[in-house]
Amino acid sequence: MYARCLEELEDRGEAVVSSAQLASDCGVNAAQVRKDLAYFGEFGIRGVGYYIKDLSDDIKGILGLNREWRMAIIGVGNLGTSLLLYKDFLKKNYKIVAAFDVDLSGVVGKVSEKIGKPVEILHPDRLKEVAKQRKIDIAIIATPASEAQNVTDKIVAANIKGILNFTPAQIKVPRGYTVKNVYFTTILDNVAYLLQSKRK
Repeated sequence: MYARCLEELEDRGEAVVSSAQLASDCGVNAAQVRKDLAYFGEFGIRGVGYYIKDLSDDIKGILGLNREWRMAIIGVGNLGTSLLLYKDFLKKNYKIVAAFDVDLSGVVGKVSEKIGKPVEILHPDRLKEVAKQRKIDIAIIATPASEAQNVTDKIVAANIKGILNFTPAQIKVPRGYTVKNVYFTTILDNVAYLLQSKRK
């Protein structure tokens, strides 16, 4: 959140930010900003604030966002195609280096048509080989839920340690793998709950 706010300030041409301004932009209080940043070391100058570029670089280093992360999308239906079209990945040092789908005949034409350029879509059986060649760090699962665990097993076999799961299926991985689940309906349920609780 701080990295995103600092990036916006930098885009506006600002050079210095106070903890109060950063807190206001991020929706927290100034004491929380100082506490959060102090956890990682000494930042800023008393009475001046934080140099935005320096703090942004430091936070990106802490988060591992100062390097390129190479990704594969598995499942190139509507969601997978949307992710292929998402231009902000590159701004954040995320690069899609491979796309996989079982339906090689039907998907390739549709995706290429949407993107406006030819797209190479590979069969998931080639994941291990391609992951090694292209040094894939993160796999994004955008398949039907019924295929999620099967695809996860291929990701594990390919030794891709980071997994972003867009399916509603609970996937199992061995220790040492990082999985984040993005369930749209769960997030919507949370919004619905908050709206409902405000009505009481």
